[in-house]
Amino acid sequence: MIEDRTALKERLDRATAHLETPVAAVDLAAFDDNADQLVARSQGKPLRVASKSVRCRTLLERVLARPGWHGVMAYTLPEAIWLVRTGLTDDVLVAYPSVDRTALRELTTDPKLAAAITIMVDHPSHLDLVDQVTPPGDRPAVRLCLDLDSSWRPAGPLHLGVRRSPVHSAGQASALARRLVVRPGFTLVGMMSYEAQIAGLGDLPPGQALRGRAIRLMQSHSFPEILRRRGEAVAAVREHADLEFVNAGGTGSVAASGSDPVVTEVTAGSGLYGPTLFDAYSAWRPTPAAFFALSVVRRPAPRIATVLGGGWIASGPAETSRQPTPYLPAGLKFKPDEGPGEVQTPLVGAVADTLRPGDRVWFRHAKAGELCEHVNELQLIDGSSAAPAPTYRGEGHAFLG
Repeated sequence: MIEDRTALKERLDRATAHLETPVAAVDLAAFDDNADQLVARSQGKPLRVASKSVRCRTLLERVLARPGWHGVMAYTLPEAIWLVRTGLTDDVLVAYPSVDRTALRELTTDPKLAAAITIMVDHPSHLDLVDQVTPPGDRPAVRLCLDLDSSWRPAGPLHLGVRRSPVHSAGQASALARRLVVRPGFTLVGMMSYEAQIAGLGDLPPGQALRGRAIRLMQSHSFPEILRRRGEAVAAVREHADLEFVNAGGTGSVAASGSDPVVTEVTAGSGLYGPTLFDAYSAWRPTPAAFFALSVVRRPAPRIATVLGGGWIASGPAETSRQPTPYLPAGLKFKPDEGPGEVQTPLVGAVADTLRPGDRVWFRHAKAGELCEHVNELQLIDGSSAAPAPTYRGEGHAFLG
């Protein structure tokens, strides 16, 4: 799905002309097309939507209503509880271990929540905390998912990938599963392994040809290793528990993760919005669907237009790839010695001479759901009309504290 950028700007401007900036928008046609493209790439495996990459309940409902999508991967337990209580879903996997005692108490005193939510563990101490909150005899069984570390360790101390679970080998997974299944008040129902060095790392970083070749070489060796090790780990854990699901992947590895015969479902979320980090992937690039607009407030010199705000930096290493990107009109760049600012951002380029105070510049964020931490609502663009939808923030929730 490709739309001329000039036409896209005109459509976004027209749909949101009645709104003051900053304004964030999601083009529904691109969003839906990305959702369908992800399903087409998933090798027939169902897709679980990663809520941290969406952070808008209306859009979560929209994607879950489409064929090929089921269930949510939440990023905190309070969020998971809220999603179930609002009726969005009865199938939530919490991607990270929780030590939120209030949320654990709510989970363990409500049979409906306990049946709908699976919590992540990688050590028996996670179970100890649950038992301290609500003893096993006084609660419904708590559903558990074992987190298998998917980083690549080719030799010695070399570690390629994120530092996630301490459970790396099939033997370690088996040993932990053995300890989990004998604990009263718990049921081991799933396994997850997120291959971040593949799913979360673009292999075509702009202007870095050598780094790109190194990434592709690493990924070509890392993926066969995780296929073998994950298969061994799943087989070892199945000797102790009848697993309902094995989850893997992310937007950057949907096709590869879906091809693994032991994987039963794949996670995706960022690809629905198409943030700029995914411009650096060779396998598949989603259509840009999420944008935010800032207003030009001054013209300090020829070929420079200054907008209000702009410093919406993404999480991760502090580097250029985490900056937002001026997208519409095409041809604008940050002033190298200033970059995106907290209060004002000068943009340079010949096209700046066509802009006047009050005109809009549309940006793309580097990551997906983090855009929603800056606004209370997203404007859902259907053709040339806009309808507001609250973000998590707009509904009064800050699930990361």
